[in-house]
Amino acid sequence: MILTKHEHACLELEKEGARLVVDPGLFAAPFDAPGLVAVVVTHEHADHVTPEHLDRLLAASPDAALFAPAGVAAAHPGYDWQVVAAGDAREAGPFRLAFSGGRHAVIHASIPVIDNLGVMIDDALYYPGDSFTDPGVPVDVLAVPASAPWLKIGEVMDYLNAVRPRRAFPTHERVNSDAGNAMANGRIQHVVEQHGGRFFPLVAGDALEV
Repeated sequence: MILTKHEHACLELEKEGARLVVDPGLFAAPFDAPGLVAVVVTHEHADHVTPEHLDRLLAASPDAALFAPAGVAAAHPGYDWQVVAAGDAREAGPFRLAFSGGRHAVIHASIPVIDNLGVMIDDALYYPGDSFTDPGVPVDVLAVPASAPWLKIGEVMDYLNAVRPRRAFPTHERVNSDAGNAMANGRIQHVVEQHGGRFFPLVAGDALEV
């Protein structure tokens, strides 16, 4: 399985000629996904899903499945969502999906907390969306949020200490400057390597075999 990182929180997986897209949001440049079998959306915020991306992807692959928590389906009606919840498992083409979590990390007491699901893909790659959900199983590759209004880097480091992935790369980093990303990457790399893992400072367009 080949992972391609797109801008910010968007990921693309390719396996056996089939593709899976996760969180095609507003910071991601338009891209083609030939052989698309499914789109996974972790939550409703625009940096994780936009109608423009969905319409473009579905125009090319109208039979692709759409998986998301209930909050996404309510916020973006008019699409044929398959609503999923924590504990659910699904298959899409050759991909196996397992969902966990349930709620977005708290941004501020004045801002409502929305639905958010993490997704494990093929028992190998875990992406928690906007949360620090621990999937409770060994993680080969962790897509770790590196910057957001809802986190500080010490919490990211604690999360890595809890999950202890074999490999990790940063996501949700588009809101950082180059200097901010360098600082965050250094902290992430330090913790991952303390547990014998490897850190990959992927940027948009980079690929990694999972």
